[in-house]
Amino acid sequence: MRSIYFLALIACATSILHAQEHDFIEGPFASPQELTETCLGCHEEVGDAVMATRHWNWLGKEFESGERGVIRLGKQNFINNFCIGVTSNWPRCTSCHISYGWKDGSFDHSDPNNIDCLVCHDQTGTYKKTPTGAGMPAEDVDLVTVAQSVGTPTRGNCGVCHFDGGGGSGVKHGDMDDSMYEPSAELDVHMGGLDFECTECHTTEDHMIAGAGHGSMAEDINHISCMDCHDDEVHEKSILNNHISSVACETCHVPAFARQEATKTWWDWSAAGEDREAEKDKYGKETYSKKKGEFRWEKNVVPTYKWTRGKAEYYVQGDPVKAGAVVELNRIIGGIDDAEAKIAPFKVMRGKQPYDKEHGILIVPHLFGKDGYWNTYDWDSASRIGMTAAGLDYSGSYGFIETEMSWPINHMVAPAKQALRCTSCHGKRGERRLDWKALGYRKDPITRGTRFEQGLAKAPEE
Repeated sequence: MRSIYFLALIACATSILHAQEHDFIEGPFASPQELTETCLGCHEEVGDAVMATRHWNWLGKEFESGERGVIRLGKQNFINNFCIGVTSNWPRCTSCHISYGWKDGSFDHSDPNNIDCLVCHDQTGTYKKTPTGAGMPAEDVDLVTVAQSVGTPTRGNCGVCHFDGGGGSGVKHGDMDDSMYEPSAELDVHMGGLDFECTECHTTEDHMIAGAGHGSMAEDINHISCMDCHDDEVHEKSILNNHISSVACETCHVPAFARQEATKTWWDWSAAGEDREAEKDKYGKETYSKKKGEFRWEKNVVPTYKWTRGKAEYYVQGDPVKAGAVVELNRIIGGIDDAEAKIAPFKVMRGKQPYDKEHGILIVPHLFGKDGYWNTYDWDSASRIGMTAAGLDYSGSYGFIETEMSWPINHMVAPAKQALRCTSCHGKRGERRLDWKALGYRKDPITRGTRFEQGLAKAPEE
């Protein structure tokens, strides 16, 4: 307890020191870009460092991607089953980007003055971006006061985008929502019980943030792990330690996600455009919106378990789809015969979204803006504008296809007393949560006795 108190004092003192160090910033500033220019006057190296990051580019570095050849992947060319795609919807999507003014495809990623330093470093809690303003600060933000306060990023800085991704709390991530700003120890032992900031695990070097998001999973790089801090003999019982070679820590220590707030698990765009009253479920969550269609929300969700080595293959704009089949927007790589893979938990998001029936590709619709679907409710027009912006042909024939996307579960780590017990996975057929056959086994591997206990669980049943 003393050490935690001591760390809190250091954090407080550091925050005060940062504020004192930046008291010389006076302003006024004609634009936020002018403020960034002032920041870079002292931190000259930071501009180039930030502009080399995935956080800035929404793309990773070039790598070999099978039949596609050399490619860069990231939010700029991925498609999801939430708001679908960034292309042609920039002013709305980029309100969660670390920049100012990314309003269309001509945005200059090479101008360091477009970097938004404040969104990650504000310590006043007053900084906010205009939700539809292409990353520009809200008009009532006092830029000078915020700039004088800057310090090490906190949960408040990170959560603004990552807890509310997709349009609201708990929409995208099952394990990150607004409850994580001030979580209890029961909800998350690290951020609640130990008062960790995000940067405790997501360390940075030259503004490169550790931790594999979707872009990094595509490249199979930038991974972090519980084992970076906890050694492989973390349990008192050897049988539990033997699981570590095949089972991710989160599998046992995140028994359910969305434990305090519900998370969205289904989004059906095909139902959008209907003139019917908005509806809410037992959690108080919206289940219908004329702009966005039908939703389902769940709470205390048992994860879906898959073998993973931390890599995934992603659907990219223009990839073919097959009518009548569920489109897997990201295929998690790993299997029972993969020595590097472990069984890990995921939130699987499902829904329906538009596709070109003639060309057999997913559509990137133009949703936001005067001519966007949210104003016109015209899928044909929205599809034509969005696909033109994406550089893709549109046949004029659209339909809706079911998709699914897997999101790793790494947060909301429960106290040890709430971790899964042996019978959670190896109990009676109706009680156990792991589908052993789906994972590549003929039956529950514990029936093979000591071979499982010796850490040889990956060999399929003979």
